Amino acid sequence: MILSEKSKQHADACRFCWMCHHICPIGNATGLERCTARARALGLSLVSRGAIEPTEIVDNLYECCTCGGCVNVCVTGWDPVAFTKEARLQAALDGILPPAIEKLVDNCLSTGNAYGKAELDAALRAAISRHAAPTDTLLFLGVDARYQAPQQAEHAIRLLESAGVSFTVCEDEPPSGVQLDFLIGAAEETKTQMTAAAALLNRYDTVILYDPVDAKAVRQQYREYGVELTAKAVTFTAFCAGLLEQGALKPAPSGKAVVYQDPYALARDLEETEEPRALISACADLSEFLCNRRETVWAGNLLMAQYLPDVIEKVAAHRIADAERIGATVIVTASVSEYAALRSVPQDKVEILSIEDLLLGETEGC
Repeated sequence: MILSEKSKQHADACRFCWMCHHICPIGNATGLERCTARARALGLSLVSRGAIEPTEIVDNLYECCTCGGCVNVCVTGWDPVAFTKEARLQAALDGILPPAIEKLVDNCLSTGNAYGKAELDAALRAAISRHAAPTDTLLFLGVDARYQAPQQAEHAIRLLESAGVSFTVCEDEPPSGVQLDFLIGAAEETKTQMTAAAALLNRYDTVILYDPVDAKAVRQQYREYGVELTAKAVTFTAFCAGLLEQGALKPAPSGKAVVYQDPYALARDLEETEEPRALISACADLSEFLCNRRETVWAGNLLMAQYLPDVIEKVAAHRIADAERIGATVIVTASVSEYAALRSVPQDKVEILSIEDLLLGETEGC
């Protein structure tokens, strides 16, 4: 496994440090040292020195959720996410991906999504058909919402409809490339998907990105890949906050006391923290997790649940326990993937709502 000198430098530095040990959501959920950034750095450092084979640590590369919590608290500027993603790319190039990951990559290449799905939910398809006509504005739903949480995608469409927005939704929406970026990093296949997605997005003046990880990819990573974007790309929450400010979106008071789960892609990468809070405060009594905004703790996702389902359930359960510790009974999130992870935990003490459900007055499990 050939790593760049920069990645080797970061791994060598991180293997001696415990600074981010407390913040890793996977490490906290499993209680295993091997799941932390330090242990991952130690393994890669040993590989680069020829002490162990890459196959001995390749599974460990996929125990990182790339949430950037470790990067956020590192005062010395090291980046465990960067060397982890580079090592994943090298594992793919060397043909040593774990079988479960290889299957997800194959699914991405054959169907456009890691779940291997080709058919949309009937109700979602009907909602999309109402917005097939071309407009200046595209609502980009993303693969998680389209194939794993279609009810939430439908509710996002309904929320924009309630505000009288004229917008288009594509039934044959291409993947943003974010799943391949997570699985194999900066591979040519990843750039190909991103380029194809950008070709669609650039047909519109404005693109509303429903999923925060798609928003991060489109607004930041496309530039890193050399993919040109001419459309104005806005997050779903920022767009809806604008509708609220204009008076187009008029949510009814819910009477709920809620706590907001900041998605890391919004809070850390895009530095968007106040727009969702404005939306929530318009219809609910908002309180805060002890770790919020840039210090948010990741609550799980749909992609890693494909190969680490028990771990992701534990991650989500830990975040629900965080809510219980501050007396919260309702968690609201702006991430469809974290919503699904939180909902996967068998419990009846804390209600889990998406931000669109709160604004629509929907209830959990509707």
